[in-house]
Amino acid sequence: MDDLLASALGETHLPADAIVLRLFVAALLGGLIGIDREWRDRPAGLRTHVLTALAAAVFTVLTLEIVMSEVIRDDSVRADPVRVIEAVTAGVAFLAAGAIIQGRGEVRGLTTGAGMWLAGSLGVAAGLGYFGIGFLAAVLGLFVIVGLRFVERAAGRK
Repeated sequence: MDDLLASALGETHLPADAIVLRLFVAALLGGLIGIDREWRDRPAGLRTHVLTALAAAVFTVLTLEIVMSEVIRDDSVRADPVRVIEAVTAGVAFLAAGAIIQGRGEVRGLTTGAGMWLAGSLGVAAGLGYFGIGFLAAVLGLFVIVGLRFVERAAGRK
């Protein structure tokens, strides 16, 4: 099974099972955030959050592979892996902005947009193999999305 997985992924520096685990965890963490958005029938729901986290993880894993590759070992080539986080942040922010709707003096979708941004960061954490950080952030994010809703209601917000 390991040989089949390794041959399917191609030549990588990270072990094939590590790549699979990182992508799976990213999808799982994105799903934790997306499930509430789906349950509340928001425009960006479960699939959107899973795909956002998964895409961020793929970009992160690919960046690690590029940094470890022989192609950039030349002194004339400079690789800055932190730039992938900047790119993921910008890309996810663009998607999240699309989820925010303004009309009739009311802004909607801010929490969904913030959830998508969080899903992107969870994907980066999983892509780098920081599962504990990703899990903690997902739990805290769920508390904010679900738990603080009760505080808002008690304060008189809808």
